[in-house]
Amino acid sequence: MIEYIPSVLGIIFLFIVFGFSHSILASLWLKKKLAGWLGNKIAFYRIFYNLFSIFSLAIIYELSPRPDIIIYDLQSPFDLIILIPQFGSLIGALFSFKYFSTKEFLGIDQIKRYLQNNYSADELDERMSFRIEGPYRYCRHPVYFFSIIFLLFRPVMDLFYITFLVCVILYFWVGSIYEEKKLVEIFGSDYSEYQKYVPAIIPYKLFSPYTINKN
Repeated sequence: MIEYIPSVLGIIFLFIVFGFSHSILASLWLKKKLAGWLGNKIAFYRIFYNLFSIFSLAIIYELSPRPDIIIYDLQSPFDLIILIPQFGSLIGALFSFKYFSTKEFLGIDQIKRYLQNNYSADELDERMSFRIEGPYRYCRHPVYFFSIIFLLFRPVMDLFYITFLVCVILYFWVGSIYEEKKLVEIFGSDYSEYQKYVPAIIPYKLFSPYTINKN
């Protein structure tokens, strides 16, 4: 087992590199700095950021060592039963996306506004709104929650995948902290109040949803 430690550390190191670069590119101070240089061309930053994130994650995934230890391999019918929560989490993630603009998230609306001469550099890379609806009444980051459930439930688990999964969970947790500092700066006391009553990622207050809607 000791011989696999360098492989595990290699996976963790590559993911730290990804998380660090991703967090810097998502930071508010960098976006403000770029907006000062680029003006309303900052409208293209969001789509660049998304493409860079996908590309860099794919590279890290491919470069990561593959320690060949099987943690478990579920047999029938358990290999099919475990897909039920995975499918449910996929539905939950898609449901969560309903409550914000997908085109804004992808960077499409920003480019459209730029081409229509209707983009201000003050928007930085996106127009943000604060809405507490649907799953956002139960946890502040439902997309993270459902993504973790989707990745967690699988019929075969090996050492590479479980290491990668732990890195993803830690990245979501640390990333949410930095993301919320930005949201508090943007939305002020409204978001601070929301943080007091709604869990961050794990929706453990299912029977006491947050009922105040802020727009």
